[in-house]
Amino acid sequence: MYPRSIVHFLLLSQLILGLSYSSISTATPQELVFLTWSEYMDPEIVQAFEKKYNAKIKFVYFETDETRNDLLVQTNGQGYDLIMSNGSSIHKYYKRGWIAPISQNHVPNLKYIDKKWMKLFNKADGYSIPFFWGTTGIAYRKDLIGKTIDSWKDLFQPAQAQQGKIAMIRDSNDTISLALKMLNYSANSESRKEIKEAEALLQAQKPFVKKYAYISIGKQSALISGDIHMSVAYSGDALALKDIDDNIEYALPKEGGMIWIDSILVSSYSKNKQLAYQFLSFINEPNRAKQLAEYVYCATPNKAAEKLLSNEFLNDPVIYPSAAALSNSETYGELKPRTNRLRNQIFSDLIQ
Repeated sequence: MYPRSIVHFLLLSQLILGLSYSSISTATPQELVFLTWSEYMDPEIVQAFEKKYNAKIKFVYFETDETRNDLLVQTNGQGYDLIMSNGSSIHKYYKRGWIAPISQNHVPNLKYIDKKWMKLFNKADGYSIPFFWGTTGIAYRKDLIGKTIDSWKDLFQPAQAQQGKIAMIRDSNDTISLALKMLNYSANSESRKEIKEAEALLQAQKPFVKKYAYISIGKQSALISGDIHMSVAYSGDALALKDIDDNIEYALPKEGGMIWIDSILVSSYSKNKQLAYQFLSFINEPNRAKQLAEYVYCATPNKAAEKLLSNEFLNDPVIYPSAAALSNSETYGELKPRTNRLRNQIFSDLIQ
């Protein structure tokens, strides 16, 4: 039998430990607010992170890069911890003071990221972590179109049967850039003459467009129902739809498309920067990055994760296009303010 003093000590220790465990289990979860695309994060990985770090991730979704920019302007960049961004916006956010530095000290698994994707855009290296990359092209119903699509002309100068059967993205930069590609101009053209030619092309296409809104991804999609026959689409989304209906195909037109890179940024206004950095390292653990790539059907910049992917995935020409297929494609550049104003005005007139 223990002496009474030792018994008291043991009971007191157990009581303290019990209270400690109880306080941990009932502590209010830390919250991260993530401004991002919908259907872009595997819920299983989110749940695993939330459980490990006693955290809750609140997702706020945007439909286009422009709507994300509008949301950030409205709050002066505040209200979010993590931001999913296209490459050309990173420098703009940096100049406004909206984003915090990211280094391997903050995010140890940054070591797995292929640095070539971080050097394509101003301030991307040091203020972002590339998440996925892919292309922008055309998703279409091969059974309803009745032919193989290989050119932007099929979308911008469609057959009469496609009247009211086309969907465009509600984004001035994407829409005008792709029209410029059809005309064999640079997607980043600053020429007023070339941009006005793109405007004329879009105005002529307008009667064929059912809606200027990005197609939904899922069984409710207008491409699945057949209400839409052809749409501007991101490569990963087209594959997600093809997984539901094998009649859906994706084309990267011969004139070239756009190469997009989505990166995750940490807000300089975040009150939970440490947790944000932990999340970025968590999702870049190679097995998790592999799982995410398979979930969204996109190419990963995580070199270690890439080695874990199947040959079937790596050899899919939609996910990993050949160098020849990408030869005429471009990444988005930063445009002069006057060019952006012109594009915005043209698009505003178009969708009225």
